[in-house]
Amino acid sequence: MPKIGITWGDQAGVGPEVIEQALASQTWPANVDFVMIGEKIQACPGVPTLKTAQASLDALELGAKMLKDNSIDSIATAPVAKEWLHKVGFHYPGQTEFFADRLDCENYAMCLTGPSLTVALVTIHVPLTEVPRLLTSSEIVRIGSLLKNFCEKKNQRPAKIAVCGLNPHAGENGAFGREDIDIIIPAIETLNQPEQNFHGPFPPDTIFRPAVDGHYDAVLCMYHDQGLIPLKLLDFDTGINTTLGLPKPRTSPDHGTGFDIAGKGIASPTSMANAIQLAIDLA
Repeated sequence: MPKIGITWGDQAGVGPEVIEQALASQTWPANVDFVMIGEKIQACPGVPTLKTAQASLDALELGAKMLKDNSIDSIATAPVAKEWLHKVGFHYPGQTEFFADRLDCENYAMCLTGPSLTVALVTIHVPLTEVPRLLTSSEIVRIGSLLKNFCEKKNQRPAKIAVCGLNPHAGENGAFGREDIDIIIPAIETLNQPEQNFHGPFPPDTIFRPAVDGHYDAVLCMYHDQGLIPLKLLDFDTGINTTLGLPKPRTSPDHGTGFDIAGKGIASPTSMANAIQLAIDLA
């Protein structure tokens, strides 16, 4: 019986309501055991406090511990408020980096997947001005390999992955920058040994349409917004965040705490339900 852990997130947000709706809204496999992680506290919808932040951090710490000691097989984490988490001693850019650290994982990546599109990000939570400096062939190879493994595990067939260029028109043969020639193309050549799973680099303004049409299983993107803008445009209510490379699966809905709509009964549980389903599938 697989055990799927679920954290409440910041309980002043939509986490508790979308979890409860998700668990009640569909028929889950009879052999799955759901484990709610963390204390359920009294919170005022839309009003985060140090107490709600601490409760969300405590749940993350407990969830990581349970993954590590095999008490659960995977975890789906509801949204947290990073600004408030930082006030109670959380020193990570996000949950992705937190779980990688707690599970002693150095080879990890952020991936977003939905019914329309799957993307992985070579650089994540960094200023846009830092992206060209941080972009390296070895990092593209590392993230691309994790994405290929995820796609093949999820789809049970060889992966076909498109690679975004960094610059407009993928650099236009060096006219708009040389990163695509000097960094991205060598990475693709390395990734394609011995199999030809990776294609590109493609102009970022055109590649997402063929990916959505099913010509590619995923798109490898060079920076945060390059991948998340199309993903959230198409799959905002249905997308899932998963951390690639962890020893055990971690998923999350692809939306925030929704403090502005918390408690109003209008938050969609679909992304949370999909995150739970993917946690089950990967487990």
